[in-house]
Amino acid sequence: MRKTAVISSLLLFLAACIWGVAFVAQSVGMDYMGPLTFNGARFLIGGTVLLPVLYARRGKYGGKAGGAGREAAGAESFTEKGKRVGGSVVWRGGICCGLAICSASLFQQFGIQYTTVGKAGFITTLYIILVPVFGLFLHKRVPGRVWVAAVAAAVGMYLLCVTEGFRIGKGDALVFVCAVLFSVHILVIDHFSPLADGVALSCIQFFTAGILCTAGALAVEQPAWGQLAAGMAPVLYAGVMSCGVAYTLQIIGQRNLEPAVASLILSMESVVSVLAGWLLLGQALTVRELAGCALVFGAVILVQIRQE
Repeated sequence: MRKTAVISSLLLFLAACIWGVAFVAQSVGMDYMGPLTFNGARFLIGGTVLLPVLYARRGKYGGKAGGAGREAAGAESFTEKGKRVGGSVVWRGGICCGLAICSASLFQQFGIQYTTVGKAGFITTLYIILVPVFGLFLHKRVPGRVWVAAVAAAVGMYLLCVTEGFRIGKGDALVFVCAVLFSVHILVIDHFSPLADGVALSCIQFFTAGILCTAGALAVEQPAWGQLAAGMAPVLYAGVMSCGVAYTLQIIGQRNLEPAVASLILSMESVVSVLAGWLLLGQALTVRELAGCALVFGAVILVQIRQE
């Protein structure tokens, strides 16, 4: 079980790295199109990328009887106790996850227009505090070290992202709603991931979010093919890597971890985004930012310490 937890942690850390680098792609992509258009395109690409994976899994397992076929996409799934769960759970879970990720991403994208990136980064990562708080209402036990690590990570994010005076404005409020919705997304995944195939769940959530964002873009942004062609590189990275790969890693990785622990590991995306800016854009790290990186990394290590 300990080995499984380590593997799950590594999968979530890899997802955080992909998301951290994706900040560069998202920033460039917004130069060519609106937030609804960008999100709609990347979510639809993310869902499309997973279709061949679903087909391959169905072909491999679909014709076999017994336990081998239980993880096939679109087929019945099973809980850890062996309870059979119908395919409707996959659809229900995917749609719920899609609604959550669509809402969270849009609030974040619109909020950034009215606030600084530093403030948005810090406020978004408040989900590392909100997840264990929400977990209490769901009767989930949260170890004391997780609370300590969450506070340390929050302080680290402040040092890392906030470089000017902090005050709540219109954009800050929108991004805070984003943090709340990302917390809901983590908890929804925590509920459905043990009950359904992770790839199918991820695919459905992307098509749900992509259809909603595209409908919104057609209504208010008037997207054009020229916009997508000009911004194809960042859209493809955000769609294939950030959506198709990273969110699937999140769903699979969360199966064997508490949501509060998972949220702390995923918060490393902000640290990676700063490092990516330094490596790819030549942005130097200050002593303050390095201290923030150290605090977040220490918090992630702390939460992984096993208590006997």
